[in-house]
Parts: sequence; C-alpha cells; structure tokens
Amino acid sequence: MVNLSHLAPIFGTLGSIVSFIVFLSPLPTFYNIYKKKSSEGYQSIPYVVALFSALLTLYYALLKGNMIPVIIINAFGIFIETIYVGFYFFYASKKAKIQTMKFVLLFVGGGFGAIVLVVQFLFHGAIRAQIVGWICIVFSVGTFAAPLCILRKVIKTKSVEYMPFLLSAFLTLSAVMWFIYGLLLKDIVIYSPNILGFAFGVVQMVLYMMYKNHKDNINVTKEQKLPELLQNHVIILDDEKKLPHLTEEQIIDIWKLGTLVYSEKLAAEVEKNKPKLQTVET
Repeated sequence: MVNLSHLAPIFGTLGSIVSFIVFLSPLPTFYNIYKKKSSEGYQSIPYVVALFSALLTLYYALLKGNMIPVIIINAFGIFIETIYVGFYFFYASKKAKIQTMKFVLLFVGGGFGAIVLVVQFLFHGAIRAQIVGWICIVFSVGTFAAPLCILRKVIKTKSVEYMPFLLSAFLTLSAVMWFIYGLLLKDIVIYSPNILGFAFGVVQMVLYMMYKNHKDNINVTKEQKLPELLQNHVIILDDEKKLPHLTEEQIIDIWKLGTLVYSEKLAAEVEKNKPKLQTVET
C-alpha cells in the first residue's frame, strides 16, 4: 500500500488557509451588528462553542505533538473567537449578555478548565491525548452543528437573513481539507468529525439556495394580489399631467387623511347647526 503521509503537511497548510477564512467569515455578520448597534436576531452560542473547541483542539495538539498546522490555526481561532464573543456582548441586550456569560462560564471556565485539571492530575502519558481526543471529537461536531440552531428560524421564517452563507460554504471546504489531513495521519480525532461537518455544511447551503429569494417572491406576490384599481390608480391633474403610480401604502395614507378631513368637516357642521337643532327641539 502506498504511504501518502508525506502529503499531510500540504493538506494541513490548505486546511489552515481555509480555516483562517472560516474564522473571518462571520465578519459581515458583526458588521451588520455594528450598523444596527444591536445583536438582536443573532446568537452567541456558535462563537462560544467555536472558542471552546479551538481551546480543546489546541490542547490536544500540544499533547499529541508534531501537529504544527493544528496548533497555529487554533491559536488564531482562540484569538478571533474571543473578539467575536466580546463584540457580541458589547451590543447585546441585558438578557443576551447574561446568557452569553453563562455560556462562557459553562464552556470555557467550567468545561475547559475542568478537563485540563482532570487530565493533568489524574492521567499520565499517551492516555492524556486519547482522552482529550475523544472529547475533541464530540465538541468538534458541536462546532459544526452550532450554526444549525439558526436553521429552525430559517425554515420557520423562510428567510436566510440570519444564516451567513459564507460561513456554511467555508466550513464545508474546511471539513474536506482537514478530513484528508487526518486520514493521511491516521488520526481519528481529526478526520472523523469532519465527515459530519461536511454533511452539515451541505445542508445549510441547500437551505440558503432554497430561501435566498423568498423575500423577493413575497413582495411580488403581494403586488400581484393588489386590486386592479389600486395598481392602476392615477391622480389626474389635467388632461396632460399625471402623477406617478402610487404604492398601496401611499393610497392608504391618502384615504386615512381624507377620512380625517371629512370627520373634521362633519364635526364643524354639527357645531355650526347646533343652535338650530336646539330651536327645533324647543
């Protein structure tokens, strides 16, 4: 059988490049948060889970040794995910801030801290890397699955506003690169979770393609359902001049204004004829 392990550094480098893009792909999301000055509609859990996974994978790579690409990219991941969580926290509501703090304490403080303490003090030698490796498999799957919490909202609202497509696309490509890297090294911790990561990425991209134009379709449908009178409504000034076609909202506003003016005129007429009405009653 041909030994292809010498190709592992190549795919490790490619995986690192794609993972670098993956870590940067949420930037449009945080730009939207910055413009809105609010993180409403977004969730912090994907970034907290990604931070925890990067910490755990870095710890595994240090225990295993000779995994330079994994060490470098996860060190960068820890840095950028910490910035994301902090940025989200800054623009979050009070309730979201409390929830984010709970996630950070649960995954980073309690989870990662407890794992390091238990592994360092209760186990020795190669068994440490094996234990941390299996924990990595579970939470690497969590990293890939974390954006799926948005899928329910996408399916329910039929809108992809809160599901970043770039993140899904690059996660899929990253999963392919790291799967090959792990397979060449015969490291189950690296290649096994990326199988599921690839599947999750494909599902997200399919949903994005299904619902990306749904908002436009809704607008078209609403316009088609407008009464013909409203669609072709024109205000005629004289025989030659016409105002542009009015939208439904503008027509409703004009109708409300007309109703208000008529009501005021009616009230004025009643007030004016009030003495006459009193005379008639007498």
